Amino acid sequence: MLLKRICWVFTLVLAATFSLYAGPTKEAGKELFIANCASCHNKNMKDNLTGPALSGVEDRWSAFPRKDLYAWIRNSQALIATGHPRATELWVKWKPTLMNNFTALTDEQIESVIMYINEPGGPPPPPLPPGGAAAAEESGTPWTFIGVALFLGLLAFALMRIVDNLSNVARVQEGQVPHDRTWVTTLTSKGFIAFTVFALTLIFGYKTVDNATRMGREQNYQPDQPIAFSHKLHAGTNKIDCQYCHDTARRSKHSSIPAANTCMNCHSAVKKGSASGTSEITKIFASIGFDPITSKYIPDYDNKSEKEIEDLYKKWIGQEYMAANTLTALDENGTLTVQNQWDGIVKALKNDSNGKIQGPIEWTRIHNLPDHAYFNHAQHVAVGQIACQKCHGPVQEMDVVYQYSTLGMGWCISCHRETEVKFKDNAYYDQYKRYHDELKSGKREKVTVEDIGGLECQKCHY
Repeated sequence: MLLKRICWVFTLVLAATFSLYAGPTKEAGKELFIANCASCHNKNMKDNLTGPALSGVEDRWSAFPRKDLYAWIRNSQALIATGHPRATELWVKWKPTLMNNFTALTDEQIESVIMYINEPGGPPPPPLPPGGAAAAEESGTPWTFIGVALFLGLLAFALMRIVDNLSNVARVQEGQVPHDRTWVTTLTSKGFIAFTVFALTLIFGYKTVDNATRMGREQNYQPDQPIAFSHKLHAGTNKIDCQYCHDTARRSKHSSIPAANTCMNCHSAVKKGSASGTSEITKIFASIGFDPITSKYIPDYDNKSEKEIEDLYKKWIGQEYMAANTLTALDENGTLTVQNQWDGIVKALKNDSNGKIQGPIEWTRIHNLPDHAYFNHAQHVAVGQIACQKCHGPVQEMDVVYQYSTLGMGWCISCHRETEVKFKDNAYYDQYKRYHDELKSGKREKVTVEDIGGLECQKCHY
């Protein structure tokens, strides 16, 4: 009986060991990349605002031992301090931007990230095609875990047979009749049934928790919007600062969607755009009651009939499109018309709660945290001085915005553990006198969000 218990304990310990180590995998690398790297780096293609694209990282570090690359990833500033030539070269190019430290990453995890980076593909996470519907983050059971599960099952079965054989040897030595066990009796034994129930319970519990944590996640969500607003054009080409339009991000919990009057700060003068751009700009005019022909707001606009509004803006559309020859919509005969342009405007603006052309443009919200999670934009933007791209990705490259990050709890925790608090010239952090003194004395290299309570439950779940 004691030997049987020892074998069972050995089986469980072995199962735990194999479940903890499966070697470097691309699947693990993808999760690690998204959680730790994607906020500052593209997987390949071109450099991000805050860091270089990581494709070819092995080639760029090939002249140095592999452990130097590991050291760079775990603590870049420490490697720079040693005068390492590659580390110094990168620092000269990208300073004063500091790379986060990832001291907890193992060699196997780093190799997993490199495996994922070397896999062909675009910058993660991949966006949906423009105008796509919501796409939940796909999750499947990795083949590695299936293989390990099968191996452990066979191992458990073999150990049980060994235990039975040893038990029979002991029974013979004691003069007792050995048990005549077959494969069938082994599979129907209490021990095997108990092991099967335990394994199924473990798998079911894991999948339940895993699915529960993914519930409501909408990474890559990219809905159709009433107006085809291009962040690539505005934030990228024209370099309009994010906080010019989303001005509440620096002074409020929320980063509000700009009202049409914010758009009119520019578009009262910029009335025409590309072939499709003029039509989209006209949607703004029609929602707020701006007459682009006279460059004046229409008096008593809310009480205007739809026919009056239609006549005014169809005149503008016809005048501008005919003059510029930029009509893009076609009627059933393939002829450019003013009517189909107007129909598109009506469809976009009347698809809201009031059923009218006049009124606020009802954009579809993309980023949404659960009610039990508290997030304050002003604290991160104004105090923490976090760039918008840290959470929202390279918005300046997006024609159609999508949810770039997971916005999951683990993703937030990783950021809080690694992000260095910007103490310098920031009165908000004057209260942390001990940390200031330790930084000055050299006792401490940096202060992370975790150090100032960023992992306390009540900070986000009050």
